[in-house]
Amino acid sequence: MKPYRVLVVEDHPFQHEYLLNIFSEVGGFEVDTVWDGDEALKCLVRNNYDLLFSDLKMPVMDGVQLIQKMATLKKPPALALMSSSSRRMLVSAGLAAKNLGISVVDLISKPVESNDIKRLKERMVIFRLGAGDIDPGLAIEVDPQCIAQAMENGQIQAWFQPKKSLFNGTILSAEALARWVSPEVGLLLPKDFLPLLINQGLEERLLWLMLEQSLQAQKQWRQKGWDIPVSINLPTHFLDGSDLPDRLRDYVVINGGEPRSIVFELMESSTTKKLSNYYAGACRLRMMGFGLAQDDFGKGFSSYFNLVSTPFSELKIDRSLVHGCVENDHLASALRSLVELGRKLGLTIVAEGVETQAELELLRRIECDQAQGFLICGAVSSTDFETLLLEDSSKPSRG
Repeated sequence: MKPYRVLVVEDHPFQHEYLLNIFSEVGGFEVDTVWDGDEALKCLVRNNYDLLFSDLKMPVMDGVQLIQKMATLKKPPALALMSSSSRRMLVSAGLAAKNLGISVVDLISKPVESNDIKRLKERMVIFRLGAGDIDPGLAIEVDPQCIAQAMENGQIQAWFQPKKSLFNGTILSAEALARWVSPEVGLLLPKDFLPLLINQGLEERLLWLMLEQSLQAQKQWRQKGWDIPVSINLPTHFLDGSDLPDRLRDYVVINGGEPRSIVFELMESSTTKKLSNYYAGACRLRMMGFGLAQDDFGKGFSSYFNLVSTPFSELKIDRSLVHGCVENDHLASALRSLVELGRKLGLTIVAEGVETQAELELLRRIECDQAQGFLICGAVSSTDFETLLLEDSSKPSRG
């Protein structure tokens, strides 16, 4: 595998040499080092790096200022932060970077150890797999008319990411995720085409396409003996349409499906014009037998009040609370509290973005119900998902 090109920003001479030795010991990295933020910016302008590995506390330009200036670059690298400051300080700086559009792959408390860099390497592998080798800029250059055509000719497809039981390791359900299988470019992820699709007014059309393909996949799996519920993202502002629950139920029934086997994940990235529309729509979807999930809980502005006042059947904990939970006692405590609350509310609790075995073990210890993420499996086609089900059913259950 091609080594990751890393720029290390560290103002302490001993730490400089120490970090070079650790990266060399772990292997798989090509490392350049600089002493301060100004030099780092000059290097980032001149060269392409896969990762910027920066301290937070530095003279002249601190790590947060470096992040802010780095965000103005045309193609900023992924970011890993290190600091002797509190874990909350690291998390806050990481959130600042994320909200500036920078991919944050790790937050490391000093002193940096060999295992930290090994974990960083694992997360870079996951990051590279998730981002793919496709330049996200290609999505902007695609002719807008191509998206509508891609939906017509079957290039935009529902792929399915398994959700596994943390009790016995079996596949219990799946989440439908949109993928564009482009003959010109290759596989495109939602980040590559979803903004353009929304701008073209095709967001609701995508919902129906995901529902159609999910029902088809469920029918095929059911014929083989697997009854697998599927979760589908539902932009919350669609609940402004008072007839949406009726149309969804009618479509599912007409196409031979069952509402109980479909879970709609309400996305907090959008809201209804009137709060009454939100509660009315959520209530009617549940009364019709659909599952309803609070998606990405903990990512943005989701609230406990919203969780306890909406008839959800499922709680999805965002990866921002899962990522780093093993090293961060505060995150681990927050996860434990959420799981306990979800259980008291009678919800199925699903942890998203599980990337390491240690995270999986912690989630199992606090009795989270299900998990999904790259550690388990990425999204795959309906045929490949069937293969996963076949392999899953041939393995002995774990107690």
